[in-house]
Amino acid sequence: MPPTPSTGTTVIPLADMAARVPDGASVALGGSFLHRGPFAFVRELIRQRKRDLEIIKQSPGYDIDILCRAGCVARARAGIVAMEGNFGLAPWYRRAVETQRIALEEHACMTLTAGLRAAAFGVPFQPVGGVHGSDLAALNRWASITDPYGSGGDVWVIPAIRPDIAVIHVNEATEHGDARVRGTSHWDRILTRAARQVFVVAEALAPTAAFEDRPELTLVPGFLVQAVSVAPNGAWPGSCWPRYDVDYPAVEDYLDAARPLDAHLERAPEAAEPARV
Repeated sequence: MPPTPSTGTTVIPLADMAARVPDGASVALGGSFLHRGPFAFVRELIRQRKRDLEIIKQSPGYDIDILCRAGCVARARAGIVAMEGNFGLAPWYRRAVETQRIALEEHACMTLTAGLRAAAFGVPFQPVGGVHGSDLAALNRWASITDPYGSGGDVWVIPAIRPDIAVIHVNEATEHGDARVRGTSHWDRILTRAARQVFVVAEALAPTAAFEDRPELTLVPGFLVQAVSVAPNGAWPGSCWPRYDVDYPAVEDYLDAARPLDAHLERAPEAAEPARV
């Protein structure tokens, strides 16, 4: 089934948005690697000591790493996971997988996207190419079907993946939940179509008239969105183009195992901001 339409978007503080995530929920996170991820929201999940979460994302990095470091994650469905070329693999995530503190359903980015598309389109599975020769199909017990149109070939099909909540970080949103981003949308479009609920964290609120003037720029329509929160610099230490770039020294500081996690959380922009509505 497609996402349930919103009955009325609410603009709420970031802490209230995170409080709506129950322990054990499956949460899809927007952005890609260090770029335009909902990182302020992720840190608020840590502050509220959320537990047993399932994280769904094609290309996570800092977000899933810090959640694993804080002990918030029980399961992950992910494609490539890394801190990008400057920093290599995500160390606390890797350690959590290797010690089996979290269960991993490993994907390629395309297979995870196929499962999300199936959920968005309201079908039980989605065909995908490029899996032949990979061990992923056997590991995940994916099925294959014979081409019903007579080519004689088989195709792997990925079961629907429907997150409980998708959370994206955007450049701007209206009070009604309409959201848009500058530059690439990464995986955010399909995440918001597949999830049962959609939360939007915005750098700033914008007047509805600005969206009405350019409706084709709207990435997520407000009727899909349950809640909006305003968090300036909320993608820190990552980027939110064109407002700011990656704070590479802050990422290096985070990756220093000798530095306590609490010090990183206290340094985050939202820690110094008053509650916003």
